[in-house]
Amino acid sequence: MTTILAIAGSVRAKSFNAMLLATAVELAPAGITVETASIKDIPLYDGDAEATSGIPPAVQALKERIVQASGVLLVTPEYNNSLPGVFKNAIDWLSRPALASVLRWKPVAIVGASSGRGGTRRAQQQVRDALLFPGAVVLDEPQVALPIAWERFDPDLNLTDENAGAALTELLTGLVALTHEHHHVAA
Repeated sequence: MTTILAIAGSVRAKSFNAMLLATAVELAPAGITVETASIKDIPLYDGDAEATSGIPPAVQALKERIVQASGVLLVTPEYNNSLPGVFKNAIDWLSRPALASVLRWKPVAIVGASSGRGGTRRAQQQVRDALLFPGAVVLDEPQVALPIAWERFDPDLNLTDENAGAALTELLTGLVALTHEHHHVAA
């Protein structure tokens, strides 16, 4: 069984990206379990606090879940043409300590939905950039960025766009393939 840990970059319970994350759980191909994690309780990164008090419990719990997972799915909104600050903050915590991050060599895929016409392509690129230093192995294709998200979900926030659902399934399948490639390389 392959386990993917999906993390939404929004802390709103009913955001399009939270619903996209829920859809990933539902669309997981056979043999794949998609579990979800929240960044809601992660405090602002503070190097002084890290040095004196250590890793906050919410951060430590998320790190442990990432270690246990075969791969990670990051679901990012796009605010002001950028990834949300709360998401960048979580990635910053996860990138510590330098050169020994839980993201090092971890297979990662990125997806997102936005109410804007550009989807989340800018935010996704910024997430990719933020994952370079900690050393994550990021899936290149397919790139799934859903623009005009309100047209793709029903009033109960269920994904109604079959093409988007198929693309999300393809992304998950690609991530699982990447986890298997990485496992053989690391072994």
